[in-house]
Amino acid sequence: MAYSSEKLREKLSAALAGRTLNRVLLLPPDATRTHSYAGVITRMLFSILDCKIDVMPALGTHEPMSKRECDDFLGIPFDTIINHDWRNDVVKLGEVPGDFVSSVSEGLVTSSVDVEVNRRLLDKSYDLIISVGQVVPHEVVGMANYSKNIFVGCGGSAMISASHMLGAYYGIERTLGRTDTPVRKVFDYAEENFIADLPILYILTVTQGLELCELFIGRSRKQFEDAAVLSREKNLTFVDKPLKKCFVNLDEHEFKSTWLGNKAIYRTRMAMADGGELVILAPGVTKFGEDKDIDALIRKYGYCGREKVIALSRANKDLQENLSAAAHMIHGSTDGRFTVTYAADKLSREEVEGVGFKYMPLDEARALKDTGDLYIENPAVGLWALKGSF
Repeated sequence: MAYSSEKLREKLSAALAGRTLNRVLLLPPDATRTHSYAGVITRMLFSILDCKIDVMPALGTHEPMSKRECDDFLGIPFDTIINHDWRNDVVKLGEVPGDFVSSVSEGLVTSSVDVEVNRRLLDKSYDLIISVGQVVPHEVVGMANYSKNIFVGCGGSAMISASHMLGAYYGIERTLGRTDTPVRKVFDYAEENFIADLPILYILTVTQGLELCELFIGRSRKQFEDAAVLSREKNLTFVDKPLKKCFVNLDEHEFKSTWLGNKAIYRTRMAMADGGELVILAPGVTKFGEDKDIDALIRKYGYCGREKVIALSRANKDLQENLSAAAHMIHGSTDGRFTVTYAADKLSREEVEGVGFKYMPLDEARALKDTGDLYIENPAVGLWALKGSF
């Protein structure tokens, strides 16, 4: 680790020095961000802070962590955990105007965006709200974290759906690895106009592989911008020629759905050759959506391509009410540019092929994983792209 425990503690302590704190709310990510160092930081904050601490993982649409996952990732008392309910436990603060959304999206989206956050963030008894997370390339917002942790991680259905669909309409290749995307600009508007008075402190990590490279602490966008610059340096890998065959491994403890596992598609698509094949080794994937309703929608419509998903979302009420699912299906579709093969042993061939992917037995894929142009151990830690694409 580039940071020693002593250096990490020193920097965290300095950021909190001089504050009178009686009650603090921590917003770490969940166990799907295992390599963010947010778990280490959360444990350390527990030992530094001398006050009442509540912890609400920024789940977004993910399912709540089990006690074992919480113990392994956060290592804090399980009874301090509060689960965010993105469908019900939110308050609308206002809306980002449609004309603003239109201006930042080149007219691709013209509707307003409701700004919703978990009601607990508005609890006046908290002296400080500490958001902890990793800045890394992201398919919806460009670079993850900062205010995304609030508006998606602790946000409501309307904001999550609208932001994901905005990112999908704008295009994943134009979004990945960028700081100033339409979705980020919507989050910036919401940050400046609706939560500026909340006592939020952002703790942003940048990692390379399994190492913590740097820590950025503050409230201003400057900390996020600096973290994004370093993340592009540490987390963006260029390939000299398009990948005809790529194998990506999904850790079975981290990726349990294609909602999460399709990160293998997002993070490699800018490196894949037309007509190439992406093989995803998915030993822990048991379902498609994290949420049972979204799982049912993915099974019903599948990863059928951008234009078809857009048409389906206009024609079907169930997709209109779950636009984040529609956006996810767009992001997970390759529009015929390359094929995706899921190698799974907890999903059947019929299930995998039913949503538009190819199927391969897991043991067969493991035997072949070193025969492609590239093998990626964990897609969550970076972005792969053809040289010259940025």
